[in-house]
Amino acid sequence: MAVLGLADPSDGDWSRLRGLQYSSLAKVTQVRILAHCVAALGVFRLYFGTVHLAILIAWVLALGASLYHGAKIDKALGDADRRRMSRDEVNRQWISSIANALVWVVPIAGFAPFGDASTRLELWAITAMLMTAAAVLLPAVPLGNLMFAGIVGGGALVSFVIAGAYEMALVSLVFMSVVALGAIENARSFLTARIAEAGMAERNEVVSLLLREFEEGEADWLWQIDTSRRVRSVSPRFAFALGLEPKEIEGKPFIQLIAGPAWDTGQFPSSLHDLAERLKRREAFSNLPVRVTIGGQQRWWEISGKPKFDENGNFDGFRGVGSDITDQRESSEKIAHMARYDTLTGLPNRMMVTEALGEAMRYAEQWRTRCAFMMIDLDRFKAVNDTLGHLVGDQLLARVSERLKTIISDNELVGRLGGDEFAIVIRDASDHTRVERIAHLVIERLSRPYEVDHHTLYIGASVGSAVGPRDGTTVETLMRNADLALYRSKEEGGGMHFGYEPALHAHAEERRKLEFSLRRALENNELLLNYQPVVDSKSEQIVSFEALLRWHSEEHGFVSPAKFIPLAEDTRLIVPIGEWVLREACREAANWPSHVKVAVNVSGEQLLDPGFISSVVTALSNSGLPAQRLEIEVTESIFVRDATTARAALEQIMSLGCGIALDDFGTGYSSLGYIRNLRFSTIKVDRSFVQGAATGNAESLAIIRAVVAMAESLEMSTTAEGVETEHELEVIRELRCRKIQGYYFGRPMPALEARGLFVKQFSSLKVSGGAA
Repeated sequence: MAVLGLADPSDGDWSRLRGLQYSSLAKVTQVRILAHCVAALGVFRLYFGTVHLAILIAWVLALGASLYHGAKIDKALGDADRRRMSRDEVNRQWISSIANALVWVVPIAGFAPFGDASTRLELWAITAMLMTAAAVLLPAVPLGNLMFAGIVGGGALVSFVIAGAYEMALVSLVFMSVVALGAIENARSFLTARIAEAGMAERNEVVSLLLREFEEGEADWLWQIDTSRRVRSVSPRFAFALGLEPKEIEGKPFIQLIAGPAWDTGQFPSSLHDLAERLKRREAFSNLPVRVTIGGQQRWWEISGKPKFDENGNFDGFRGVGSDITDQRESSEKIAHMARYDTLTGLPNRMMVTEALGEAMRYAEQWRTRCAFMMIDLDRFKAVNDTLGHLVGDQLLARVSERLKTIISDNELVGRLGGDEFAIVIRDASDHTRVERIAHLVIERLSRPYEVDHHTLYIGASVGSAVGPRDGTTVETLMRNADLALYRSKEEGGGMHFGYEPALHAHAEERRKLEFSLRRALENNELLLNYQPVVDSKSEQIVSFEALLRWHSEEHGFVSPAKFIPLAEDTRLIVPIGEWVLREACREAANWPSHVKVAVNVSGEQLLDPGFISSVVTALSNSGLPAQRLEIEVTESIFVRDATTARAALEQIMSLGCGIALDDFGTGYSSLGYIRNLRFSTIKVDRSFVQGAATGNAESLAIIRAVVAMAESLEMSTTAEGVETEHELEVIRELRCRKIQGYYFGRPMPALEARGLFVKQFSSLKVSGGAA
């Protein structure tokens, strides 16, 4: 029954199989018409002169009309193998066969009485030829063949019975039965072959698509739609991604399944609208990010697809691959936001403020006008931090940022540079009083009392400003000159606004000579990084480098780190210097093999600075270095100063994927509490214990064994510092430290020398270098 088309079983896509059956009709239409024309000529010859000519012509015209109608139906089914056939289409086809058969009953029933027995036999031969041709040429439509054979053969059988030719009537009955059975078997074989052919073609296409897409991007699941953009052949992984059963998805519009409520409102996200347009235009696309709604939740998918075409080049729908990139999208958006905005206040950070100032200066140059840059430093903020702690201090900074937002208009941008320093960029400062008015508002608003955590707090603000291009033609110059004006304001007691004056340079240089030298060190490229290798204790292969800061001042020559680093911390220059160190170390590490990490020392002043996390994110983002290859080294002292803030900062760093190393363990605070609560990647054993263990000091040996055992139990690594001799190396190996750092394997060296180590044999890493 299913093969004949009288029923559609529930177990299978029979509407699709009907399409495979009927699509071949158009290919044999001309042959079928030719066979009927030859047969019609035979009938015309048999009864010409016996039957009235007008009747013969009318019959021929009726036959032509039935053939034309059938040809139109066959042509309409030419694309049926690429879509699903409706029940109406099946019915129209077999009704067409009935109409054609009824036309052929006319000569059998109406013309036969006008001829003799031999003429009747010739007419039977002609109709038998048609029934046989239909069974052979049209295996795709067995129901139509049965209808044609039953009606035409039945008419012949009745005609023979009426004429008394019972033997021929029996022959007609047997012949009809044979034709019917043959038509059914031929149709079954035909349909089986087409199903196998279509299945093989689809499998080949799917396999090639899978191989190509998985080689290129390891796609997660396949999707497929027909010419009406409805989902077909649902894959299990696609159904899982939609959170539905395959039977719930089959035949539904693709866009509807992923649009959620937007399907009803028509308010599609731009990415979803872009996908719909590409499908409509039948364009191939690759790695297209699309915002979808699955189960009421917003997700991001990355979809690739290409149009399908049949063997005749006709469009046959789309097939493609997709994957869920929600986590990656959120992570990249988070990193991008953190790179440009301050995490504590939500204000633009130093990078974004710098960009805004550059744009303002370009605008001023283009339109021959002025811009301005204002630096704001909070008075007495350090006292609040020292007495009430960083938690209250952070809340106070958030309140300050809220007040600053109320001061600015669309012509200004306010941002946080770091710590308690803020800045305002005035795009158009052609009104000479605008800078003074904003500065007055800043001082007045920020000097009002604050209620924070049941404390009434009083702080103030000092403001320094510089106007471009009068006070500087570059971003750096304008910012530096505004900072000099701010320093003058602080020097005068705070709570005041000073504009930049050229005389401020000499005055500031005189008082802060070394500080300014250090401040210019970054601008003059006087700072550089040396790198000391850290090796695996067993294989002696390099696993990481520690970045160490050096300063060769043009004015002061080589300055010891022990001298300039405390100065940088006291003046908070350690924050921009630390940002540079992070950027430079990440940039250099990106040139190393992918398994080699870089370790960067971070002081307590840096770690507790609210802008530190964004500087880490910026360094990683600009260099392209994976977060897993950056290790931040801190000392135990940071937990003495502000354990809560330090822990929060380290947790944010670890959430990015960076490692945290605890340096000089055992020489200071040495609390196991923060080690248990924070998952350090590495614990570094101080060189004093290494030297003590090498001389057999029992206390040093016990400490190292305890540190190694603790680290192993907590799945942390250990690094022994200061290994300088082969004897110390053997002792450390016996104590099972995983990594080793010291002069024995390499002194701190310039970046080029560090790169050169990778082309040498790792088994001979004894490198000589300059003094640490």
